[in-house]
Amino acid sequence: MPAIRNSDLEPSDELYEHLRIVCDPGQSQTRIDKFLFEKLEGVSRNRVQNAIKARCILVNGSEIKANYKIKPGDEISVVLPSNRDELTELVPENIPLDIWYEDDHLMVINKPAGLVVHPGVGHYKGTLVNALLYHFQHDKLPLLKGNKEDRPGLVHRIDKGTSGLILVAKNDYAMTHLANQFFHHTIEREYIALVWGEVEQDQGTITGNIARHERERKQMAVYTQGDIGKPAVTHYEVLERLYYVTLVRCWLETGRTHQIRVHMKHIGHTLFNDERYGGDRILKGTIFSKYKQFVDNCFEVMPRQALHARSLGFIHPVSGESMYFEAELPPDFNTVLDKWRNYVTARRELLENE
Repeated sequence: MPAIRNSDLEPSDELYEHLRIVCDPGQSQTRIDKFLFEKLEGVSRNRVQNAIKARCILVNGSEIKANYKIKPGDEISVVLPSNRDELTELVPENIPLDIWYEDDHLMVINKPAGLVVHPGVGHYKGTLVNALLYHFQHDKLPLLKGNKEDRPGLVHRIDKGTSGLILVAKNDYAMTHLANQFFHHTIEREYIALVWGEVEQDQGTITGNIARHERERKQMAVYTQGDIGKPAVTHYEVLERLYYVTLVRCWLETGRTHQIRVHMKHIGHTLFNDERYGGDRILKGTIFSKYKQFVDNCFEVMPRQALHARSLGFIHPVSGESMYFEAELPPDFNTVLDKWRNYVTARRELLENE
C-alpha cells in the first residue's frame, strides 16, 4: 500500500488539504485518475480529473495528464478542497450581496462587517453562505465541506467583524484551481488595520506559528518555539501615525485563523476595538476622562475590530488572466480615522500654544 498522509493542512480557513502519496515498490502501472479515485475516500473521478487539469496534482514535482500511469516510487502531491461530512442543513436567505465582479466561474463580494461568512455554532442563519444559496440556488455552487460546516463556493473566509473582499467559486473546476492558488500562497491579499500604540518600524515582517490558545479556546496564539501550530508570515507597513494608534497595511504569505489579529498583538499592537484579543479597552493614551469619552465614542462608531480586507489578486482559473480588485475603507472605518486625525490636530495645537 502507498503511504498517504496529511502533509500540510492549510490555513486559517482549513478549506482544502494537501496529501502526499508515495507509491510502494510493488505498485503496478495504473492511470493516475483511476488510482486516486480508488484510493481517496469520497473523491469522484471527475473531481480528480479537474484537479489534474488545474495543476493541483503533481507527480515527482511535475504536472501530468489524467492518462499518466503511476510507477513504483512515484511521489504524488494532491491539493483538494476538503470533502468532509455534511453536518448542517443550509437554508437560502434573501440577503443583499455587494457584488464587485461576477462571471460564469467566480464572483468577488465586498462583505460588510458583521456578516458571518458561513453557518456555525450560534450562527445557523443570516450568513454569507445562506445569501449565496438564495442568489445562485444550491445546485449551481460547488459544495465545499470542511471543519464541520458546509461552505458552498467558499475557498477562503474573513472574520465576522472584518469587512472587505471575499472570493467565491461557482463550479468545481474553479473551486479546485483557486484552492490550489491559496495553498501555494499565490493569492494576493492586502488588509488595512488600525492598531493600538505607535508602531516603531515603518515596515516589518512578523513570523511565528499560530495555534489554538492553550487556555482561551476562542483565541489563537503565537508559538515561537517547538513545533506547535502552523507557520505564519505577515508583512506590514505603517501608513499613518496617530499618536496612540497607528494605521498599517498588512499582506499575508499564509492564511491562518485570526492571523493579523494574533500577529499584531504578538508584537504589542492589538487591533483597535478587537474584543476577542483585548483591544476593546484603552491600551495607550492618557488618563483624562475626555480621552476615555473620545475612545468610547470611537468604539461606538465602529463596534468591531478595525480590520478591512482591501484588495484581492489572483489568476482567473479559466482565462489565465491576472485579476485584481480593491475596496476602499467602509464608512465606519473612515469616520474613526477622521476622529483620530482631528484628535491629533487638536493635541498638536494645544502643545504649540503652551
